[in-house]
Amino acid sequence: MKELLFGTAGTPVSAKKRGSVEGIQRIRELGLGCMELEFVRGVRMKEGMAERVRATAEAEGVTLSVHAPYYINLNSAEDEKIEASIERIYQSARIGALCGASSIVFHPAYYLKQSSEEVLERVSGLLGRLASRLEDEGINAVLRPETTGKPTQFGDLEETLMIASAIEGVMPCIDFSHLHARSSGEYNTIEEFRDVLVKVEEYLGREGLEDMHCHVSGIEYGNKGEKNHLVLRESDYNYTDLMAAFREFDVKGLVICESPNLEGDALLLQDTFRKAEM
Repeated sequence: MKELLFGTAGTPVSAKKRGSVEGIQRIRELGLGCMELEFVRGVRMKEGMAERVRATAEAEGVTLSVHAPYYINLNSAEDEKIEASIERIYQSARIGALCGASSIVFHPAYYLKQSSEEVLERVSGLLGRLASRLEDEGINAVLRPETTGKPTQFGDLEETLMIASAIEGVMPCIDFSHLHARSSGEYNTIEEFRDVLVKVEEYLGREGLEDMHCHVSGIEYGNKGEKNHLVLRESDYNYTDLMAAFREFDVKGLVICESPNLEGDALLLQDTFRKAEM
């Protein structure tokens, strides 16, 4: 990526209609640069609509990504649920690529009382095979396991970076708010944000910082991790220092806002980043 773009998780609230085409058009009207297509309840978009979405995004100069369905667990005890999870990611990638979206975000797995090492091995094997399948079929999509918001979910920062560094065609989605919630309030100072970005570069090189995919929002949490998203200014999230760290490390890629007031907070993040000193 040449710059850091800001946008919304799904169609902006202020769009006149709820469709993806109208969402993309509204993103451009607002002066934002990207939008994440939310396939979270299932991949229901038809190929014809995907072509329309792609044409609109290209015409408006809006970069797209995809969030795959929530119903994914690559560490399920049931083989049929693993197969269904893989199929959901695959279909997200297939339709997403038709839309022109190259990043496919998903929550990878639950621990289910297994060790981090056991789950890491299993998830890595499945994602390695899926990434190879996408490449063989000419589907231009990068798989992005997301850092998760609860300690019961596989996907802390280290685990996510280890998978990305080990598998071609896999990069992280770093949900900074999830890191904050999962740790019951850590990952919220300029020093901690710097540590995250240093770790990204250690695992993935400069490319990791120049092809970031991030989620940011206000977030409510407890000792069991994430509860729900909040408006940034109604939360304790230190987005000002996060944007300063992004500026300091010259981060490029996409920042997707998941706050309840999607575009309001996306614009706030964009404005804060632009005002941050190098």
